[in-house]
Amino acid sequence: MLKIYLARHGQDEDNAEGILNGRRDRSLTNMGIKQAHIIANKIKEAGIKFDTIYSSPLKRTMQIANIIADKVDIPNVIQLKGLIERDFGIMTGKPVKDIEKLCYPNIIKTEKIIYFLNPKNAETFPDLIIRSKNIIDFIKEKHKDGSILLVTHGDIGMMIYAVYYNLRWEKIIKMFHFGNSELLILSKDTSPEDSHVFKIEQYN
Repeated sequence: MLKIYLARHGQDEDNAEGILNGRRDRSLTNMGIKQAHIIANKIKEAGIKFDTIYSSPLKRTMQIANIIADKVDIPNVIQLKGLIERDFGIMTGKPVKDIEKLCYPNIIKTEKIIYFLNPKNAETFPDLIIRSKNIIDFIKEKHKDGSILLVTHGDIGMMIYAVYYNLRWEKIIKMFHFGNSELLILSKDTSPEDSHVFKIEQYN
């Protein structure tokens, strides 16, 4: 049986400064590196093994992917472009606090996040669903069984989850927050409600 694990990067410089990063390629903060080591240690202590680790090519994901790989003795991380974060379009680099002002009424508000839906030049959630299907298809074709780790970002990570469990994207973004350095598992014997393997204290 194939098990797909999803990890999100730790806190990065834009997260700490309240900036919408999207594909801005900024590094983890000291806190983000600490979060990465926490999740890597939890994975090691739980005895979770990975056959392959794939990562988004951005710095913040490669940093945590390499920390995890070192902890679980995986010799190299494979970059997978499809795991890159959503293109935020004109919202890239804007303050998080301005989402509602700039994007209303095309937003969805949750307990922790305000999601913008379709600002100019941004990928939409339906766009991310298509990309996520391609990722899942690639992984299932390449790996018939075993455990695979995908190191990715918030929005695209949640859409990969939605595709795997065949759930509507609107439901997923209201269902939970995929926090910094958290780990999810996607498998046939894990229900959507039980997919969080580890939750990490958040500072954003």
